[in-house]
Amino acid sequence: MDEKEETRKIQFTGKSSYIVSLPKQWVMDLGLKQGDQIRMVRKDSSTLEIYPPKFETRSQKKEDATIEIENEETFAIVRKLISLYFLGYKTINIKPKSGRLNPNQRNAVKEAVKRMLMGSEIISDSSSGITIQVLVNLLELSVDGAIKRMIHLAKSMSNDAILAMSENNLELAHEVINTDDEVDRFGFYIIRQLKIAIQNEHMLKEMGFKNARDCLGYRLVVKNIERTGDHAVLIANDIIEFKKPVKKDIVEKIQDMNEFALSVLDDSCLALFKEDYVQAEKTIEKTSEIVKYEKKVRDASKSLKDDEEIYRIRRMTENIRRISEYASDIAEIVLNMNIEKSLKKTT
Repeated sequence: MDEKEETRKIQFTGKSSYIVSLPKQWVMDLGLKQGDQIRMVRKDSSTLEIYPPKFETRSQKKEDATIEIENEETFAIVRKLISLYFLGYKTINIKPKSGRLNPNQRNAVKEAVKRMLMGSEIISDSSSGITIQVLVNLLELSVDGAIKRMIHLAKSMSNDAILAMSENNLELAHEVINTDDEVDRFGFYIIRQLKIAIQNEHMLKEMGFKNARDCLGYRLVVKNIERTGDHAVLIANDIIEFKKPVKKDIVEKIQDMNEFALSVLDDSCLALFKEDYVQAEKTIEKTSEIVKYEKKVRDASKSLKDDEEIYRIRRMTENIRRISEYASDIAEIVLNMNIEKSLKKTT
């Protein structure tokens, strides 16, 4: 049982009233006294929340926000929109401070909603303003479920980038770059959920978090997965820019290195979902082996005469090595999140 949780008996008084006593410490901490009124909110079929006077619940807060846009603003609109999405607003209104929204501003908002804000729809669109509704159900897609989809996408991007390099496939390289938007969409959704969880203890438990500190750990995990996708994009950009095939023996070494980097990413995320401290420790040790794979690529590229090509191969291996470092960072986060559990087991 949670240390804050208490069990109280329901008592019957009078002819039709049921009463439950309040914890004395809770009453004293809030400075309440006999005769003060408290408010009760029925959240669902099995949950009743009790609040002191003048305490504002999230359900009582305004769930809509309005931002006024200057005539010259375009990219700033998207930043503001994402910030309001993170804060958990369900309705976001975008209006011009004066005059009308220009076509570039309207297109920027539409693209952001389509590519970045999961569960959002434009319900009103005109030159006088745009209204966005966030329709996603908070518990429809769990944080763990969203992270698993992010990992799958980021790994696919990395594999496709290496495949595009081996085939000198520019079309596939472009597809890798486009997929990065999908990774970001899941990332933005998770950040939104984490912020809601931190602000509402009931939602924190509903989402499966033990405490608010774990939300910070998950936020850092999301950042590392996003960066994994970013490095796949860098490799894809390199393929498009140079348009030159890489020697077959070097490709094979790079493929091996990429496969290893993604395997340790898998290990670290598995430790996260299993809350496995020992697995996380093993993963951190394993990531150091990436230098062996990097050395094999470097040795294979010694026969190259073109300095530009040598530099290109070096950049690719750097991008892959960074993926293994992000895997190590995730494993480190798992250690921090589960250290207390490890101590209990030891004692």
